[in-house]
Amino acid sequence: MTTQKPTLPLDRARIRALLFDVDGTLSNSDDHMVSRFASKLTFLDRLFKPGTAHRLARSFVHFSESPGNWLLQLADRLNLDPLLASFLDNRANQKEAELENFPAIAGILPMLEILSKRFPLAIVSARNEFTTRHFLRLNQLEEYFPVVVTSQTCARTKPFADPLVYASEQLGVPIDNCLMIGDTVTDIRAAKAAGAQSLSVLCGFGLEKELRRAGTQEILASTSELAVYLTSTPL
Repeated sequence: MTTQKPTLPLDRARIRALLFDVDGTLSNSDDHMVSRFASKLTFLDRLFKPGTAHRLARSFVHFSESPGNWLLQLADRLNLDPLLASFLDNRANQKEAELENFPAIAGILPMLEILSKRFPLAIVSARNEFTTRHFLRLNQLEEYFPVVVTSQTCARTKPFADPLVYASEQLGVPIDNCLMIGDTVTDIRAAKAAGAQSLSVLCGFGLEKELRRAGTQEILASTSELAVYLTSTPL
């Protein structure tokens, strides 16, 4: 039986660039999806007890994230990802007026304002190009991210290393000096595959137990806490 290597603590002194996931990390999409799904299950609160609909909706959204990531990986392995991403991009483009505007997580803007003066920032998302740009534009976040990597940028997307390595090259920072910030196990696996450090947030789809088991090097309650964490003096 092989023993898993212990996860090394996050080395803040190494960090020279920040790579951000979108959904659940910058975008409040998980809470929005939970609320929308829970609104269709309100009858459960009458049948059982208040809060049942919300708890079931959150469980559904959480567990649906893994099959979605599995399908993306399968598409990558079968070299179907460009076709899938192109289809989703074209579909979103045709229905731009109907696209939901997921709000940014509270406190994101001042956090980015502080950190963008100290680090180059990039987006590394498994979203398609159109909806990623749509979110950044509507929430006035475009100026903070000179590099935007989506599911269509590289031949393979997260949890493969390709998009993280590409982002680091575009920023001109070695990948081992990059910090991947995300809310799921997929972000952690991608960071490990690329040789980047990883930090997880609990404001999205992932659960603390599974994030720690996957080997994240640090966990914050919300992405909005990142500026304080990275600019404070290490203990």
